[in-house]
Amino acid sequence: IASGSFTNAKIASDAITTAKIADTVNLGRRNLLINGAMLVDQRNGGASVTVSNGVDTFCPDRFRFTENHSGTFTIEQVSDAPVGFEKSSKITVTGTDTSLGATEFARILQGIEGKNISHLNWGSANAKTCTLSFYVKSSVTGQYYVSINNGSTNRNMLKGYTIDAANTWEKKTIQIIGDTTGTWLTTNGGGIFLMWTLGTGSTYQSSTTDSYQAGFFMGKSDQINLAATNSATWQLTGAQLEVGTATPFEHRSFDEELFLCQRYFQLISGGCFPAASSGTLEGSVTRREMRAAPTIGATAVLKVEDPSVTTYTQASAVVTTVQADAFAEKMQLKNFSGLSTQRPYFLRNPASSSGQVTLEAEL
Repeated sequence: IASGSFTNAKIASDAITTAKIADTVNLGRRNLLINGAMLVDQRNGGASVTVSNGVDTFCPDRFRFTENHSGTFTIEQVSDAPVGFEKSSKITVTGTDTSLGATEFARILQGIEGKNISHLNWGSANAKTCTLSFYVKSSVTGQYYVSINNGSTNRNMLKGYTIDAANTWEKKTIQIIGDTTGTWLTTNGGGIFLMWTLGTGSTYQSSTTDSYQAGFFMGKSDQINLAATNSATWQLTGAQLEVGTATPFEHRSFDEELFLCQRYFQLISGGCFPAASSGTLEGSVTRREMRAAPTIGATAVLKVEDPSVTTYTQASAVVTTVQADAFAEKMQLKNFSGLSTQRPYFLRNPASSSGQVTLEAEL
């Protein structure tokens, strides 16, 4: 009996499990979310950002926070995370809204490009089931919801989860069945939008959970309103969406995660731009393919360097696109002073300036 018990125990310990396979075998790219460990923050470099009402705020990369009510928030990448992780995204309430109107809400979401979900077969009888796992920490306990939507926001499923202990990292694992109807794009448009709700008014509430429905919803009526509590916090990291059952988080290298993020957003803080006329720089920038032809803009004050005299000129530059596609841009930077025609200048971003040219092709 003792020998048999030992044999059974040994067989049990040697049993093949999903976790063991994932820890010992390269299963390939499993995570459909980008920057799930919150490592990349191109726009803010870890600085806290004040969220403007109705304005999308990306922090860290690929995770978009939007609020539409009278409460106020900050969001930042912080070095507070569960074991095995380094960073998280932290949302803090800086001004309350204790009673949300019908169309008011707060949410953080990531759009997944259609090209990255074609193998899921959503919208057909062969739709695959996925699993969402993530770590969450909040000062406000209670009921929260994740919302799964298509790009047209006319197919929706709500999944609930509970934060049980205040200010404690908790791992949540949620099964997400595939939708057998509806349109889920497999182009470079928005395929799936995955949303964590932090408060919603009655217009976006539904009593239906765990199955798909027509329309756009963010939670049930028992969804916590984070903005009701001043200085309340909510944090997220280790977000992973994968086909089948949950496996340990897929830790990609920082440079690979950055590379994936740059399909949707890039910064240009260098490069040579010949002066086409006094006050205008013109040049081309070639880079890796983006999701689509990007929107080009400038942040703060830009500085340029004349390599022959190593001096700077600066301006609140206006950036216009002469020609653009998903691979390269020909740009004009205007409003500079003291430039000589037909002389090359280098775009600079010294420590004293936050000026950068931005390329954005977010979903």
